[in-house]
Amino acid sequence: QVQLVESGGGMVQAGGSLRLSCAASGRTFGNYYMGWFRQAPGKEQEFVAGINWSGGSTYYADSVKGRFTISRDNAKNTAHLQMNSLKPEDTAVYYCSACYRPNGGSCRARGDFTSWGQGTQVTVSS
Repeated sequence: QVQLVESGGGMVQAGGSLRLSCAASGRTFGNYYMGWFRQAPGKEQEFVAGINWSGGSTYYADSVKGRFTISRDNAKNTAHLQMNSLKPEDTAVYYCSACYRPNGGSCRARGDFTSWGQGTQVTVSS
């Protein structure tokens, strides 16, 4: 499995921006579909965004479409989530995750993601 460490969380006012980063180590990063999940207190975990090995295929939840952008740099073993126009409802713990797809496929189900970071808190104040 790949090991993941997130960074970049924090507190921001509504309308602001944050950029989350995920550093991966331990396995060939390009063999993994990368995703970002989030979980707010009292709510189910939500799959926010995903990206395949080449970056040519991305997924966004409707709740973040047009505001968040997922990207990856395979040479640096990193993935990022650029979050713009943040809203108070974006407040959550954000988790980087990896799903093994050496054929370049995509992942959607939470159970397909076998590696997880420790999570980083994002708080958006109104």
